[in-house]
Amino acid sequence: MAKVLILKSSILGSYSQSSALVDYLHQQWSRKGAQITVRDLGSQPVPMLDGELATGLRGGEDLSERQLSALALSNELVAEIKQHDSIIIAAPMYNFTIPTTLKNWIDFIARVGVTFSYTATGPVGLIEGKRAIIVTTRGGVHKDGATDHVVPYLTTLLGFIGINNVETIYAEALNMGPDAAEAGISQAKLAIDELSL
Repeated sequence: MAKVLILKSSILGSYSQSSALVDYLHQQWSRKGAQITVRDLGSQPVPMLDGELATGLRGGEDLSERQLSALALSNELVAEIKQHDSIIIAAPMYNFTIPTTLKNWIDFIARVGVTFSYTATGPVGLIEGKRAIIVTTRGGVHKDGATDHVVPYLTTLLGFIGINNVETIYAEALNMGPDAAEAGISQAKLAIDELSL
């Protein structure tokens, strides 16, 4: 049975188009027998990294309660990735990049010696054998353009921790009128329908 982790990152709750699309994927894959875990980073945000927490994530002795709590959460998030075969990342474009909610999650899972290591020949990702699917929504049209900082960044980050099997589902032009929005969502759902589990 395939084990799937869905990460929602929108701050828009029930109005979120990216969440609606990963909910659609959830429905499709549940019917196929996937075991799915959902983590909503919008409703249950990961703390923003600061100097105290960054020090705490390195471990060690004499950590404050706040640092110990952050380290425990980081370990939980990393374990969650390792326990699943596929990671679905809902990544709406906010001001040309990812939401803060998603960046905070990244800061808690990108840990030297835990999800990547530095070697004499460069960094090596330590998360192996995983597949990632980015579901990205945008008000305009940015795919493959200079204004798309979402997909290149996430692809780089995922590769950095060892996840190189990355696919992307785009829903674009969602604020460019009802017809364009309907077409963008329909195209994304068709692409989801074509995904293999």
